[in-house]
Order: sequence, then structure tokens, then C-alpha cells
Amino acid sequence: MERFHTGDGAGRIGSPNGYLPIEEHGIVGDLRTVALIGTDGTVDWFCPGRFDAPSLFGALLDKEKGGYFSLNARTSYAKPKQRYLADTNILLTRFQGKDAVGEVIDFMVPETRPAGRARDVLVRQARAVRGRARFEVACHPAFDYGRLGHEVGIIEGVGAVFTSPLGRAVLRTNVSLKAEECGVAATFTLEEGECADFHLEWNGDPRPITAGETRELFTRTQEFWRSWLGQSRYTGRWREMVERSALTLKLLVYHPTGALIAAPTTSLPEEPGGTRNWDYRYAWLRDASFTVYSLMRLGFLEEAASFMDWLRKRCETASAEHDISIMYTIDGSDHIPEETLDHLAGYNGARPVRIGNGAAGQLQLDVYGEIMDSVYLYNKEVPISYDLWTALSKRLDWLSDHWAEPDKGIWEIRGPRQRFTYSALMTWVAFERAASLARDRGLPAPVERWRKLSAQAYRFVQEQCWDPGLKTYVMYPGSQLLDASLLVMPLVKFAGPTDPRFLSTLDTISGELVSDSLVNRYAITGHDGIADGEGTFSLCSFWYVEALTRAGRAHEARGVFEKMLTYSNHLGLFAEQIGHSGEALGNFPQAFTHLALISAAVNLDQALDRR
Repeated sequence: MERFHTGDGAGRIGSPNGYLPIEEHGIVGDLRTVALIGTDGTVDWFCPGRFDAPSLFGALLDKEKGGYFSLNARTSYAKPKQRYLADTNILLTRFQGKDAVGEVIDFMVPETRPAGRARDVLVRQARAVRGRARFEVACHPAFDYGRLGHEVGIIEGVGAVFTSPLGRAVLRTNVSLKAEECGVAATFTLEEGECADFHLEWNGDPRPITAGETRELFTRTQEFWRSWLGQSRYTGRWREMVERSALTLKLLVYHPTGALIAAPTTSLPEEPGGTRNWDYRYAWLRDASFTVYSLMRLGFLEEAASFMDWLRKRCETASAEHDISIMYTIDGSDHIPEETLDHLAGYNGARPVRIGNGAAGQLQLDVYGEIMDSVYLYNKEVPISYDLWTALSKRLDWLSDHWAEPDKGIWEIRGPRQRFTYSALMTWVAFERAASLARDRGLPAPVERWRKLSAQAYRFVQEQCWDPGLKTYVMYPGSQLLDASLLVMPLVKFAGPTDPRFLSTLDTISGELVSDSLVNRYAITGHDGIADGEGTFSLCSFWYVEALTRAGRAHEARGVFEKMLTYSNHLGLFAEQIGHSGEALGNFPQAFTHLALISAAVNLDQALDRR
């Protein structure tokens, strides 16, 4: 059996090795999970029910064992086209030929009801737009990352049921299916104007698709996304990219708890064939805090309020050893053991494939700064609750006793701990914002103690982390290593936009870590405990844009920003990193990159308008 049906036996469209480039994917989701859908109409990644559930379709990580769900029109061998319907997360893939044009519409129905079981349904519709279009469909699930077997049952007039010890996937359709090995397939022809529907429902009921059901789900989904995006206040120069970033961030929020994940995938390599393959399907406090700021800038307060409630619960249940953790599962657990799936080949051969994340137990002191910054900004719009303030104050008590300890830093190094400059910088942010918030609101707090601690952190950065010979801030005292995370100094108001030390640091980073618009996190020297290299870090590129903007170099910043936009994929989505040939690397799409894009666009717009 061919793993991917193409009609001519040639393999996947545009993918001679069986793996589409990372950037050749779009995503759809229901505010609980997402599906990655390739430009050839194949669902390559889908974890039913929740982002971090075991995958049902995982061809992204093993083309043979991972499982897939392909639906495409065999009208042409030209590259298909893919786009989102306007102001939505509904994906359209078009297969254009000389005699016929076929389309596939993909979406998941957002579920925001406070009670009741979510539908957990992926809707796929094949359409003949012009001429007589021939389609092929093949659904081959692989439960639990391909570790569990399953049974296949065909139900005439309904579709197919795939049953495993982990759960049941029901594929409902008006197309007659045939069983093949551990999946089902069909070839069917649609006349112009006709369509065929496929509803894949997790633990659903095996019943026929009713007349008008797909249309009703489509309308509900379209109205949800357009209504949500209608809250955006952004009217600047890059509206399309900013709004796509906002829509992408919304897809990465787990609605039942308000947690926002870093990315919906695991183990996509940061270097082709490399070993920097991590699981990002969790909520990093750092990423989520920055996201609150970005969404609030656009007018989305509901997501910020949900995150604040989620944050309060994490602060109230913090452990004594590391206080708050740096990351959590979507329902708030900080138990995220890292495991290697040796039976999977990895994306394009990049191994190991990991689930869970060993960095969950790391000490990363900067998260307190990001948290307090987001709380401080949120409080300007909506006064925070006393319960949240009390929980945060206890966390700051812990930080006051431990902030001078070495940690693993923002980049989660797997080498020795250091007293990272960025961690000290964000310690200053934590105590400075807390003291300011307490003063502004008249909240009970040891304000004088916090001010002394913020001053100590400030002096540490200025006296220990500044290298007078290099004329730059360095990664940690005595290291002489550059660190792109220090580009945030003016963003968090540690340094003024024209501060001589920061401007010198900006120029040094520009000369040594920047290539065109692409920015490296740091020079790979082995200090992070991993021998492999990596791509440039898109987050840092947008921080670079904002640093240039605040330094009064708005036109230069605009050039860098608009170059960076060309590195997004065809849908405006960014992975974590960009390779030497402009290819996407790392998990996809990454929330951190999109939130930094929003912040850079808003600030650059304002600077250009002032000029």
C-alpha cells in the first residue's frame, strides 16, 4: 500500500522524500487542539482533544508509522495553493488543473461553552469548483504516536470507526469507503458545484451526516472568527500580518483553562537532521506573559483575563523548591517528564523524537519579571484581584531570597548554570513593576524592600554584566558572549532608547549576531550544552526591530521588519527559527514569534506616524 495516495504512484505532491517542508503547512483548531494540514491536503499532525494528547496523525514525525489523513483533487500536478478565508482560521487548499479545479475546505469548530463535552470534530469538505474533479481520500490513524494498534470498521451510510484502547475516532462521510490495512480510502468524482463531506470526530457517535450539517458548522465557525477578530483595534500598515498573528495566537489558547501553549508540535528540528528537537505543547509562563501584552495592545482583553485567572491558580499552588515552574501543562500540572519515542524516525530523519520537556524542572529566574510586567500592564486596563496580588506577593518573597542564584536562563541551556544578565534584568523588572503597582493601587506590600532589591539587580547588570573593553552587555559576567535577549532593555524601560551603553550593545549585536534581517540568539560555542547548531531566531529579529525603533532608527527598523515578513510562509505563519536557505526550522507555528511581530508592528507604526 502506498502511504500517500497520488493517483500516479509518485509520492506526495512536492515532497520526493515523503516530508513536506515545515513551512508548507497551515493550521486549523477549536481552542483545544489544532491540526497541521499540508499544501497537498494531508493532515500531518493532529492530537485529538487537547494539544498535548498522544497524536492520532503524526506523519510529520514518521511518514510510515505516524498516521495521516489525506484529501486531495487529482486535477493537476502543479503545486496546490493554500490560503485562509478572510478574517478566519478556515483553510482552503486549491488544486488547479486545465480541465478541472478542486478545493478542500478544512476547519475545526471553536468550542467556548462553559459546560458540556466539546465536539472535537475536524471538518473537511471536497468541492468541484470547475469541471469534473476527481478526488482521493485516505485516512490511516496511528493511535498514541503509533504505539497502539486499532480496529477498523466500515458502516454503510455512515463512514468508518477506528477503535483503540485509547479512544475511538469516527469518520463520518457521504462517500463510500473501502478498508485497506489499518485505514480506509476512496476515489470519487464530483461534478461542478458538488461537494463531499468528511467529519472526523473524537469519541463521536457513528451516525450519518445530516443535510445542511456541514454548512451550519461552517457558518458557526466563520462567524466566530470574524466576530472575535472584529475586536481588534489595530489599523496600522501591516494589518493583514498582525491580524493573522492574532488569529494564530488565539488558536494556541486552551480555552477551558486559559493556558497558552508555545507551539502545537513536538520535535521539529532546529537544525536539519539535528538533535535540538523539543516538545513545545505546553504553557511557558514567559511566552504567555508576553502574549498577554501583545493581545491587549490589539484590544483582546478576554484572553488576558483568562490568563490572569490561570496565573493566580499557578501562584497559589507553587512548590517550595522552585516556587513557580517555568512551564505547565494546559491544565496546570508542572509534572512534564521528558521521554524519547525511539520507534519514530523523526521529521526527515531528525531524531530523537521527544514528548514531555526536561526543561520543566529548570530554574529560570527571568519568568518573575515577565509575569509582573504582564500583570502591571493588565492592571492598567482591569484592576487585578486581591487574591492574585496576595499570591504574587508570596512569589516575590521567594524571589527576594533566590534572585542572586545562578540559573538556566531564558534559552534553557542544558549546560552549567550561570548568573545570566537577562535573568538579573528581569529581576529588576519584577520588583520595579511590583513596587509601582503597589504604589499606584495602594496595595499592601513591602515596597521599600522591593525598591532596594530592584536597585541591587540594576547595579548588578550595570556593574557586573557590562564589559568596558567590548563596550557591550554580555550574556553573564566574565563571559564575553553576546546575547540577543538583551535587546529587550529599552522595551522593558531598563535603558532609555538612546542610552549610550545600550546603543553600543545594539551596534555590537548588529555586527556580530545579525545577518540581513535574521538574528541569532547567541554565537554557538558549546556553552549551552548541545553540540548541534541551529537557525536564526525569529523572535530576536522582531526584538531587533523594536530596539531599532526605540533607538530612533525607524526607517532602518522598517526595512528589517518588512524583510522579516518575507520569511513567513504562504499563510503568514512563522516557525521558531529560519535556516540558512530561508527554510522554517523548529516547532510550528511559534507563539513567541507572532507576539513579538505584533509588538514590533504596533511600536513601529507609532514611530513612523510621529515622523
